[in-house]
Amino acid sequence: MMNLADKVLAVNNDLPIRTNAPVHSGKVRSVYWLTETDSKRLIEEKGYDVPSDTSLAIMVISDRISAFDCIWSGENNMRGVPGKGAALNAISNHWFKLFKDQGLADSHILDIPHPFVWIVQKAKPVMIEAICRQYITGSMWRAYTKGERDFCGIELPEGLAKDSKLPKLLQTPSTKGILKDIPGVPAVDDVNITRKNIEDNFASFNFKSVEDISLYEKLLTEGFDVISTALAKIDQVFVDTKFEFGYVKDVNGEDKLIYMDEVGTPDSSRIWDGEAYRAGKVVENSKEGFRQLLLNHFPDPDILLNKDRMDEREALARDNELPLSVLMDVSKTYTEIAEKITGQKIILSDNPKAEIIAILREQYQLID
Repeated sequence: MMNLADKVLAVNNDLPIRTNAPVHSGKVRSVYWLTETDSKRLIEEKGYDVPSDTSLAIMVISDRISAFDCIWSGENNMRGVPGKGAALNAISNHWFKLFKDQGLADSHILDIPHPFVWIVQKAKPVMIEAICRQYITGSMWRAYTKGERDFCGIELPEGLAKDSKLPKLLQTPSTKGILKDIPGVPAVDDVNITRKNIEDNFASFNFKSVEDISLYEKLLTEGFDVISTALAKIDQVFVDTKFEFGYVKDVNGEDKLIYMDEVGTPDSSRIWDGEAYRAGKVVENSKEGFRQLLLNHFPDPDILLNKDRMDEREALARDNELPLSVLMDVSKTYTEIAEKITGQKIILSDNPKAEIIAILREQYQLID
């Protein structure tokens, strides 16, 4: 009998993919930059619609789960959530395709060799976490209850109720990474910024022109609306989300603004069950449910919310294995919402790592 933990891809930065650059590992994905020779060969062999000298990378998702800037694991050596990686990629693939079909913008993805794997072209990221909010909840609600009314230069009215729909869709951008020497913007990660901050320092945020700020706002709103409309058809409420943008070169070598990272997933968005919401109850079909569970699970939730207690928080994540039932509930949330959105079953691989290696060796000649 195969152990369930074996079906989880927890470590994704040790694949024998040919590269001469260090593997970059984020909280969930690892990026392998291909050699110049392999990039050129694949562009030619697979007919990717990019300039022949484009740098390509293999992005491998994992089943790791991060919350409050820590990675969590469970008993029985469960180092992730079964089905989570495949569910996230399937949802992103679905929305990226819809955006492209509806003429919004492309993404950085050129090919999907395996449910855990993307082949992407090198993009220069816009240094903004582009956040769109349709309801007031979470950190915005916490700030609102403390009397804050100005969010990223937008004034909110008095008298809003928790989890209620906002008067209009709000864009509340924050910095992606630490940006130095921008007047009025502290050099810390994830700090709220206004449109004026972006306009006055557009090049510092990696925008090619001031006009592209309007394009990014348009793609943000349109992307949000496309997902929100599609989710409403399966009776799900699209509450808020984070998009990321970047520039790539098109086939003629011109810069174009694209969607990158992931879109509309339970990791980057809040999604509520429509029926429960109408009955006055919030049922989370996103990672927010896991965050709430952690806040209830530990006796001192301030450790998870207070950035000054990061050492204690890291110790909490390292030294506490969560009950298996918790991770299986999270697995159910992710796979069920992915199946609802895509209409396709999420199949758990018996050994995702072996499958990925076989495909990249046989079909892409990227493994010696």
